[in-house]
Amino acid sequence: MNTDSFSLSPLGRLATPFPDKFGIPRQPSLAPHATGTLRLLPPYDRPEAVRGLDAFSHVWLTFVFHQTGGQWQPTVRPPRLGGNARVGVFASRSPFRPNSLGLSLVELAGVDTTDGVVLHFRGVDLVDGTPIVDIKPYIPYVESLPDAVGGFASSAPPRLTVNFSTAARQAIERQARHHPELAALITEVLAQDPRPAYAGDPARVYGVRLYRFDVKFRVADGCAFVDSLDPA
Repeated sequence: MNTDSFSLSPLGRLATPFPDKFGIPRQPSLAPHATGTLRLLPPYDRPEAVRGLDAFSHVWLTFVFHQTGGQWQPTVRPPRLGGNARVGVFASRSPFRPNSLGLSLVELAGVDTTDGVVLHFRGVDLVDGTPIVDIKPYIPYVESLPDAVGGFASSAPPRLTVNFSTAARQAIERQARHHPELAALITEVLAQDPRPAYAGDPARVYGVRLYRFDVKFRVADGCAFVDSLDPA
């Protein structure tokens, strides 16, 4: 085995509500209604491979930033710093990393072994189709560190209030059978303010795709206003 290079085999690809990078929560668990489903591929789809996993409430997902693979930068501009100040890539969670690997802590919502292995998660922050290369249980007594220092991300960013137009509410109600969580998911996503850091025009209309819907919204005075919800 050549210890100077390594290869990774995806366990499967995560299905999520986010077909595009724009609008994805910038950290896991910020949108609890963002669900993910992972069907393990052969030869990893054996029930014994996940035996005991359902005893844990959360898991770490190691994944590949497949849309930015092969690109990296020594310094990046984190959104939390306004998109202007630069820090080293290793002082950030930027996808533009030398080995394109990411780590996400998600809630384990279910383990289904009736037909292969299917894992269900809540609070995902990954684009639809992300390759998952490892799964590890979260161990609270060693991995929850209340005295840890968070650098430039030491506290949660301010949240927007989210309001819906009558037309948007009606469109959401029509999807209640297939997506009962849709209103909550839109609220959680837009409350994080997915716009670029330099955005400031209250008249500008933005669009974020969730599942197969194009959600149009504007932001002014600390409020995100959802104008419409249309099939993408």
